[in-house]
Formats: sequence, C-alpha cells, structure tokens
Amino acid sequence: MRAVRALTGNAAAAYGVKLCRPEVIPNYPITPQTIIIEQLADFINDGELDADFIPADSEHSAMSIAIGAAATGVRTFTATASHGLALMHEMLYAPPQLRLPILLVDVNRSLGAGSGIWVEYNDSMPERDSGWMQAYAEDAQEVLDMVIQAYRIAEDPRVVLPFMLCLDGFILSHTVERVEVPGQEEVDAFLPRFSPLNRLDPEAPMCMNMAVSPTHAMEMRYQLDRQMERARQVIAEVDEAFGKAFGRSYGGLLDTYLMEDAEIALITLGTATSTARVAVDELRAEGRKVGLIKLRFMRPFPHEELREAVKGLRALGVFDRSVSFNRFGPVFTEVRSSLYGSGVPITDHIAGIGGRDLKVSTFRDMFALLERSASGGRVRECTWHGLRGEM
Repeated sequence: MRAVRALTGNAAAAYGVKLCRPEVIPNYPITPQTIIIEQLADFINDGELDADFIPADSEHSAMSIAIGAAATGVRTFTATASHGLALMHEMLYAPPQLRLPILLVDVNRSLGAGSGIWVEYNDSMPERDSGWMQAYAEDAQEVLDMVIQAYRIAEDPRVVLPFMLCLDGFILSHTVERVEVPGQEEVDAFLPRFSPLNRLDPEAPMCMNMAVSPTHAMEMRYQLDRQMERARQVIAEVDEAFGKAFGRSYGGLLDTYLMEDAEIALITLGTATSTARVAVDELRAEGRKVGLIKLRFMRPFPHEELREAVKGLRALGVFDRSVSFNRFGPVFTEVRSSLYGSGVPITDHIAGIGGRDLKVSTFRDMFALLERSASGGRVRECTWHGLRGEM
C-alpha cells in the first residue's frame, strides 16, 4: 500500500533499496552517505528487510564484497561518497566487464586537499568511463523512483551492467521532502526477481575474471560498449513502464522544460535543475524565449536525444558542477562533442563548486550571457559564476 512520507534524499534511497529486496549490502560509512546505510541497518534489524549487512574495512573492500556477492547471483547494493568512491576506483572496472548489475548510490561531495563535505561532481565524473551507467537525481522522489528503475534497467538481459545513481550531498541527501513510497506488492510486480546470466556455483564450476590476452580483450571492450548503447532503449522503456505503474515518469535519458519555442536553453543536472527552472519561469514571464534541458544520464549519454532537443536554438549553455582543470567542465566537453556540426553556439558555465550556493540569480546571469551570444555578442567560451573578488 502506498504511503506519503517526509524523507531526506538519503532516506528515500534507503526506502527504495528496501523495496527492491537486495540480499547483500556491503558498506563502509562516509559523510554525507552514512544515513543510507544506517537506515538499511535499521530495516534489517527491525525485520523489514531480509539481507546480509556486511560492514567492510574500507570502500575498496565494500566494492570487492559487492563484486563477490553479485557474482554468486544475488541482488547487491552499496553506497559511498567522495573519497570513498575514489578508493573504490580500482574495483569499479570489474563489475561492467563481469556483467554484474550492482547498484551503487554515490552522494556527491568534493574531494582532494582543501575540500569540504559539500556537493560537487568531481567525485563521480571521473568514473563515467568505467563502464557503469550513471544517472543524477533532482529530488528525493526521483531518488526513490530511480533506485527501483535502476535495478530493472541494470538486470535487463539486454544490458546487465552496474548502475551508479548520484544525488547531491546535503542539498538533497539531508533535505526533507514529501515522497510517495510505493507498496511492496507494486514494486514486486514491477521488478522481477534477479535472474543472473552467470553465477559462481560449486555444482557448476566456472572461471571469472581471469587474465584476457590481446587476442580477446578488444572484443570484450567492444561488447561492453554495445551493451551501454543498448541500455539507451531499455532506459526509455523502463521509464515509460514506471510511469504507467506508478504515475511518475522522468523522460528517460533527458527531460525538457519549455523547449517547444525556445531560442536559447541551458543544460543542467541534479538539484540545480529545480533552481534553474524557477529562473526559466521568471524569464518566460518577461517574454523571453528560454528553455531548460535536464540531463539525467551521463552514461549512456543521450547523443541523439540531445541533438533533437537543441534544434532551432540560437545559443546553448551547459551548467557544470565539476571541472576538468583544463578550462572546461566534463559535461560541457560531452555536450560539445555530441553536438559537433550542429551549428549551435555552446558555452560552459561552471558554478556551485565545493557546495557554493546556486541562486535563481546565478542562472539568470547564465541566460543573460546566452542572450548576448545569440545576438552575436562576444561571450567567453567558459565562465565561472559566483567567484569571490577579482580573479
């Protein structure tokens, strides 16, 4: 039976995981993710979830345990953030190539010397080429819903890849929102029992993760690339099916807002989308033809969908909450590559780094630069918004 609850983004993730009935949950705590694991521990302790809860000695070990568990053919979940994801890096490359559909929730947080505990995407963006599907949630409801969708997408026989769901640290992870929690019977009907392609079984021995010579390694990578490409269709199908079952859908790989007659538009992801949407509403009320493209997935990247969405635009901006320290942010480089030859002028807009506040005025400033670009004015290819003092 459905219930409406007041949940943080972290709690929404935990409720979504519980409804998916994972059997193994290896874990290691790190701020701002810890509440997810604590909530799941409570569910297990209270008899609401039948799962093995395995405290690890590090995030590297947590992912190693997840790999071992998934290899035996059971639904597996873990969560981390920031330096924890960085410590997992070595092990992240195994699940895609072993075809293990593990779900990992990353609560985005800055990392490195001089970093804090606040949100930026420099933890998850470096992992976009590891073979994991990677999605970004806007609010707590989308977090819960995407946990459920993620397992169905990842375990689909056409995909069978691990899934990384990212949510903004503190802004989303610790903010309480209204969330509709589906009933267990509804989720059971939507999410089939996990049926692994292969599994470790003493009665039917097999080798996993053996060394692969140059005669076969390239073909393995090619197959992984094709699996990621096939995931695009599955993501769209699952989102549509979820909408029919639960009354909510999110557009698949990307979503658009007031793009029908837009002349300029901004690409956003994560919680910033909600703030940018307010800016769009204000500018529309002033008679300006602006629109918004919500990028939901970094992997697989929505190449065709994006090219369709930007048709007719006079200028396009890309919001980046991370930076490659080579002038541009990673989302911008992906977008520019995808839209090569489209003729749409594209500029990068870096903001919110290290948890810096993003205001409606921040996005109005971005749109002001886009309007100047659309009118033929000179605009920097990359602008940092909200810097303190003269830089």
